[in-house]
Amino acid sequence: MSDIQYHLPEGFLFTTVEAAVKKPGRKDIAIIYSTVSAVASGVFTSNVVKAAPVLLDMQRIKGGKGRAIVANSGNANACTGKRGFKDAQKMSLAASIMLECPETEVFVASTGVIGAPLPIDRMFSIISAVKTIGDSTLLDAARAIMTTDSFPKIASAQINIGGKTATIAAIAKGAGMICPNMATMLCFVLTDAAITKDALDEALIAANDNSFNRITVDGDMSTNDTVLVLANGLAANKPISSGTKAFNMFKNALSDVLMSLAEMIVKDGEGATKVMKVLVKGAQSVDDATIFARAVANSLLVKTAVYGCDANWGRVIAACGRAGVDFDPYAVDIFFGSVRVVKNGLTTNKDAEAAQQLKAGTVTITINFRLGKASAQVLSCDLTEEYIKINADYRT
Repeated sequence: MSDIQYHLPEGFLFTTVEAAVKKPGRKDIAIIYSTVSAVASGVFTSNVVKAAPVLLDMQRIKGGKGRAIVANSGNANACTGKRGFKDAQKMSLAASIMLECPETEVFVASTGVIGAPLPIDRMFSIISAVKTIGDSTLLDAARAIMTTDSFPKIASAQINIGGKTATIAAIAKGAGMICPNMATMLCFVLTDAAITKDALDEALIAANDNSFNRITVDGDMSTNDTVLVLANGLAANKPISSGTKAFNMFKNALSDVLMSLAEMIVKDGEGATKVMKVLVKGAQSVDDATIFARAVANSLLVKTAVYGCDANWGRVIAACGRAGVDFDPYAVDIFFGSVRVVKNGLTTNKDAEAAQQLKAGTVTITINFRLGKASAQVLSCDLTEEYIKINADYRT
């Protein structure tokens, strides 16, 4: 996939190396470097069980500055106790030595098997011995952080701010253990836009909520979810602040980039053959609509029905019924694609026509509760035998 096209912001360099973190044969460490200190922002897993690199990054993000990110695949460095935290620190130390930058401005990310210690001595030696930064591309970095992903995920956008062109580019990994909040993934966003720390935090929270918080593959939340943004200001625009036209442009562009990556993650769901869009209309609030949509999107019975092209709307309304939000079942309409299978809570006897809609690569399930004007959408995918095969031998 070397023909993937993307825009690259000014002032970022990349290196990838092989450390055989899980097994030899591929580059499994990515180093991302900003040539100048950048404003940094991040959001992290809401899982009570947090991996060591997440705990370290949550401390360092408070400083608001970042210079580099070092990430490995093959091992999550999660549930590894005090040793795991020290290993995360050693990863950042190795990168800071190699890059000659403050260790406190180096962020760490890991993804892979939970519960096993990192081969940190080998990783430290390999990272600290790197002679040149910039011999790899952003796409190479996207490949290095893949685990069960079947393709690298990269997206970008450009905006004009006061006559200056600012670029946003991002990479992500994720295919399994995907469930809000945030979805199981790593995402690194790089931009040369000049922006204040408060504005960057606000834009990231909004963009993340509209993208990674609205996808699910298997209902499992990871210990390692991390989204990091580095904004180095080399576009030389007037610094963006909250509440301005430039801020809205930046926030919208960031949302578009993250949504593109979120859709790629769902499309690449482990074993998935179809993207499933669950659209809820007529709810009393966006929060209620989101709760309904997540209940349906996470239902194993709904996901397997979509895989089997079975327009089993009973599974949809049953998932709504256990979502914890009250509604009148006999006011509900349900559509599979363009075919209404339920009107006012009762069958329209069009299951056969609806089944044809489920043969498409993207399936939309629409539920209208007729309670209000709020709506929400959650992206998911079908559940197949291949998902079981992938995860049955994940550690081998």
